[in-house]
Amino acid sequence: MEETSQPQRAVVAGGPSSPEAVHTFLLAAAEALSPPLHDALAETGPLWFPEREDRGLAAHLARAIVGQQLSTKAARSIWARIEAAAGGVDQPLALFLREENGAALRACGVSGNKVKALSRIGAAEAAGRLDAGLVRAMDHRARSAHLREIWGIGQWTCDMAAIFYCRDEDVWPAGDISVQRTFAKFIGENRPEQAADRFAPYRSILALHMWRLLDAGR
Repeated sequence: MEETSQPQRAVVAGGPSSPEAVHTFLLAAAEALSPPLHDALAETGPLWFPEREDRGLAAHLARAIVGQQLSTKAARSIWARIEAAAGGVDQPLALFLREENGAALRACGVSGNKVKALSRIGAAEAAGRLDAGLVRAMDHRARSAHLREIWGIGQWTCDMAAIFYCRDEDVWPAGDISVQRTFAKFIGENRPEQAADRFAPYRSILALHMWRLLDAGR
């Protein structure tokens, strides 16, 4: 799970817009669906994608893989070790994700299957398959199919890349249990994915709200 940031200006599909305008749209959709959800979104206020240093899609995917099924604290600790190890051999991190560095990755605390996935990500980067321009130009369906060809990458990782790397405004991470449960709690339904369709074309921003509400203990 990624942290959200303060709202920032952006251009969204259909023309110039802003986090505030998107928030107004989400509030209207929530009011028609669930008063508790409307109140929670109103309390949270406008959200937008976090700004971070772009170290490339390979590094983004690798960090998502490392963090799977781990606490935030453990994932950050392991990732810090990987960055230190890659820096120690004085090469870009993506070039460190190779089979020959498997022992070094395992020494950082990465499991065997995750080491395999990281090496496949490194190979895809070396082959030019993770070019930012190429991947960002795809729609979410095509992008997901493209990324899932890499061993170890599933739909959840594709959704996280779409939201946090490609900054796609309309991706609903159906495989993220925390998002699904938080949304279901506010709308009182067991099929949150269908209800989330009401918030298109800004379902990614709705997901950011769910993570923020979860972090706030809501």
